[in-house]
Amino acid sequence: MRVIILGNAGSGKSTMARRIIGTMNIPILSLDEIAWNEGPERKPFTESLRELQRFINHHDQWIIEGCYGDLIEAALPYCTALRFLNPGVQVCVEHCQNRPWEPDKFPSPEAQQAMFAGLITWVKEYEIRDDEYGLQRHRQIFDNFTGAKKEYGAVDAYNQD
Repeated sequence: MRVIILGNAGSGKSTMARRIIGTMNIPILSLDEIAWNEGPERKPFTESLRELQRFINHHDQWIIEGCYGDLIEAALPYCTALRFLNPGVQVCVEHCQNRPWEPDKFPSPEAQQAMFAGLITWVKEYEIRDDEYGLQRHRQIFDNFTGAKKEYGAVDAYNQD
């Protein structure tokens, strides 16, 4: 199993990854972990790419999840299935607003709350953004992928095949 889960922030990527592995001991890589330096600065792509390749090379099975079109595209040749979570912007906003504290990403619940206003604005721009994080880029990646793939909308985002 080498699955990539692609989608907007709040689309349910992490939740789906946890549901897929259940009790199996399969590593999950959130691309957030390799995409950012401390604070709001994106790492150089080459550095993130090295970390991504290291993860892929060290694990026979894995799940990679994220919204980074450039990193997703680099991992595609190694995956056995692509899942595109596209439940709609409003669902993503609601998920972000209801997200519990993520201690692996934020030092405190207050720190997480402090970044939510910017995150919500960013999530709402998904359908009009023309960068690697937007719907247009995600759609292109999904449509061009020739391997096993499935798109999940608002109704079926958490149903498993």
